[in-house]
Amino acid sequence: MKIVLIASIAIGVVVVLGVAYWLYAAPANPLVVRELIEHPEGKRAQRVMLVTLPSGRRIPVNYFREDPFVYAAADGRWWKELVGAGFPVTLLVRGETLRGVARAVLDDPEYLERIFEKLRPNAIKGFGKLIEIRIDGSDTAS
Repeated sequence: MKIVLIASIAIGVVVVLGVAYWLYAAPANPLVVRELIEHPEGKRAQRVMLVTLPSGRRIPVNYFREDPFVYAAADGRWWKELVGAGFPVTLLVRGETLRGVARAVLDDPEYLERIFEKLRPNAIKGFGKLIEIRIDGSDTAS
């Protein structure tokens, strides 16, 4: 009986750690990341950028650019790193490295709707979180 209990606890711990890793630390799809880096002129790079978050995690995401902003929709939980006044991020957009300040937009339904109509015109309304990134035009990364 003790062995079954210990095994059950061990399996539970492994499952919890696995889910936590998947939600918070799992690397982004390495094939997509490599494609965005190696083929900035490619079809995928026309609609997907690579965001480097404050934690150092790199996430490929669909984007919409309307200077001085770049917008992304977050479907996972990574947007939680960007809740607040704004956080420094680095973007790789069609081979160009940009720096900016990102924030999750959670409090302006009209703004969200207007941007999501451009970012995801065919998506279900209310799906995903909006990330607004103000590009720092005077400090483009090299």
